[in-house]
Amino acid sequence: MKFSQVYPLLVNKAERKKRTKAEVDQIICWLTGYDGESLARLLRDEVDCRTFFGQAPCIDRQVESIKGSVCGVRVETIEDPLMRRIRCLDKLIDDLAKGKAMEKIIPRSV
Repeated sequence: MKFSQVYPLLVNKAERKKRTKAEVDQIICWLTGYDGESLARLLRDEVDCRTFFGQAPCIDRQVESIKGSVCGVRVETIEDPLMRRIRCLDKLIDDLAKGKAMEKIIPRSV
């Protein structure tokens, strides 16, 4: 699946709860190490999720500490590294949509 297909779903999830695209981008950039320009280019180029996460400059090491459930699946139990990263991103956006403060979602400044 192309990341450009997933991205609008993440933005819509956040915006339905009065959060912003900029906040979604901030979470994605923190998690992956991409900057805003790189993220925009990858969306334009319609890379798939495997490429998006596989070529990420720096997956934040704190990704391993993300815990919780997304669609009834505990992210910490997912063994496939790609699926775990996708679900971790979804979990972070869920937290954003639930009104959690950015300082709690992103544990360090970006």
